[in-house]
Amino acid sequence: MRADSVWTGVHLATMTAAGEVRDGALAVRDGRIAWLGREADLPSDLRAARRVDGAGAWVTPGLVDCHTHIVYAGNRSDEFEARLNGATYAEIAQRGGGIVATVRATRAASEDGLFEVSTPRVRALLKEGVTTIEIKSGYGLDLDSERKMLRVARRIGSELPVTVRTTFLGAHALPPEYAGRADDYVGAVCRDMLPALAREGLVDAVDAFCESIGFTSAQCERVFRAAGALGIPVKLHAEQLSEEGGATLVARHGGLSADHLEWLSPLGVEAMARAGTVAVLLPGAFYVLRETRVPPIDALRAAGVTMAVASDCNPGTSPLTSLLLAMNMACTFFRLTPAEALAGVTTNAACALGLQREVGSLETGKRADFVLWDIERPADLAYAIGFNPCRTVVRAGKAREQ
Repeated sequence: MRADSVWTGVHLATMTAAGEVRDGALAVRDGRIAWLGREADLPSDLRAARRVDGAGAWVTPGLVDCHTHIVYAGNRSDEFEARLNGATYAEIAQRGGGIVATVRATRAASEDGLFEVSTPRVRALLKEGVTTIEIKSGYGLDLDSERKMLRVARRIGSELPVTVRTTFLGAHALPPEYAGRADDYVGAVCRDMLPALAREGLVDAVDAFCESIGFTSAQCERVFRAAGALGIPVKLHAEQLSEEGGATLVARHGGLSADHLEWLSPLGVEAMARAGTVAVLLPGAFYVLRETRVPPIDALRAAGVTMAVASDCNPGTSPLTSLLLAMNMACTFFRLTPAEALAGVTTNAACALGLQREVGSLETGKRADFVLWDIERPADLAYAIGFNPCRTVVRAGKAREQ
């Protein structure tokens, strides 16, 4: 058996039914996992060009951040301060702040400038073992600016060691030029923006903001129908600030995920369970907005709904560039177990992006994306606050020391 590299002296958190494999080994060939198991069971005919002693490290799949708005320009620390002085998220949005403030800054930025200000945020995630990331548009809200954002996202995937999945979020907020004409704007999203961006190969999925300060369920359904006509999968910002029936809507369309879910209803839980729609939990926004209503974790567990965890990196409600901290928050605020949190940023997050056959677990045939951690047990990843035990990141078989 030929391999490009074999990693020995490691413990494997496979994130599969096989569970944990202590004193394990893992072989890589052509950028994919060729073999894994107990080191004592390594094939006798294995010939590897490179042998690496993991020195007792734990190995997990590469982390997957399945919900980010990480490409943007501008700064909204003033809104953070305003909220501390009593303003609500909705009030800030209604007086021209919120998403629209970032739209102004992002529209004004050049493509190169937008790339330069966004890459440090991405690099912060990569230092913590992230190998796959979703990047949404939604701060352009016109064709040229949305195109610019998605082109920057593709460029990040080309120039940085990370796999990028792009999501078109044209229905994120109502741009100023469409004030009072939400239906007309949704028409432009469906008729002009989405088809053009899809033709250019810039769209892997489509999202919308179904909320009292965003778009109605009926308007989001128009977006979903346009995406379906193009064969593009959908997901939804749902039930963050109020119950708008978004989770039921996205489940009805076979959506990849419903995200936030603080106000998720029993009907929404049932619909997501039937459809296999992933619940993406975003504790960073819960923390920054000082929310008190927790997503119905027990109901999601009981219904067998897959739960993922993401950073939701964005300038207004979750300026978070640490997926490890998001894991800790998910445990502390939402009462996930450390095992659930780890699954939430690996195998379950891969499901939320439709990439479960490629990444998210340690299995033969999958892409060799994995991380070596200096920890005593996998639960340590959700336990320590402000500590990064990442030693080595391997993406498609190529190692990057931290």
